[in-house]
Amino acid sequence: METITFDSHGVRCEAWLLAARSDALTTAGGRPCVVMGHGFGATRDAGLLPFAERFADAGADVLVFDYRGFGTSDGWPRQDVDHRRHREDYRSAVVAARGLEGVDPDRIVLWGSSYSGGHVVVVAAGDHRIAGVISQGAAMDGLAAFRGVQQTSGSGKALALTGAGLKDLARWATRREPHLVPVVGEPGSAAVISAPGAVAGYGAIMGPTFRNEMCARGILRIAANRPVRHAADVTCPVLLVVAEQDNIAPVASVREVARRLGDLAQTVSFDCGHFDVYVDEVFEPNVTAQVAFLEKVLAP
Repeated sequence: METITFDSHGVRCEAWLLAARSDALTTAGGRPCVVMGHGFGATRDAGLLPFAERFADAGADVLVFDYRGFGTSDGWPRQDVDHRRHREDYRSAVVAARGLEGVDPDRIVLWGSSYSGGHVVVVAAGDHRIAGVISQGAAMDGLAAFRGVQQTSGSGKALALTGAGLKDLARWATRREPHLVPVVGEPGSAAVISAPGAVAGYGAIMGPTFRNEMCARGILRIAANRPVRHAADVTCPVLLVVAEQDNIAPVASVREVARRLGDLAQTVSFDCGHFDVYVDEVFEPNVTAQVAFLEKVLAP
């Protein structure tokens, strides 16, 4: 594994590049490459490497990157969760992957989880050269998620989050330092994600570069992040990994994406929570299904 950089809108992004450890998926056009980004407020050392290692074993190069303003990538402000910028960074990462020596530019697979599980659907909808998509535990409809916060935590929590976002927006307008809020916290806290089990879930996968804080203005964008609306424009096969007991990303929205994808969608479900797909007994059958999908989509 080596560390590389690429440019995204004039900003240096940093990534890990894992070289394929097998030629099983290599064709005359070159090796495939899987491009991986992280979830809400997270960094590339947040549980992605175990998946990347298995993809490399199967015969794909793998590019695992940090968004602008997160982890070891440059960019300002730091810790600004913005689905629009994240998607731009995915597109820049795809350009970088297509430019790697020996990589087949028409066999790029996008991988996403949680918040990025929705990003990859939108990016694939706008780039019909993408060969496949893997999306696990995906946040496919921010509006539905925000309504879910109101139902589970009450309107007071939703109003408090909105107020924090407006406060940060005012600080941005007057060129002051961002107003930061925790990404994750216990139920009843001021954190953006405060569902039961969220703290333990984040703790199980987060790496040393993760910071449990974000610009509060990002809260105001969540409801506008609706990948479900782009699903019908995707033209490549998509593997949807569903955590049936997910209490963070609404499962119904993933089901709706599958419906809109039609025959392009393959769904694999696990009776587990949002974070369980990364670890312990769910990880192995999950990653095995993902590798099988890659081998099918990328078969020479």
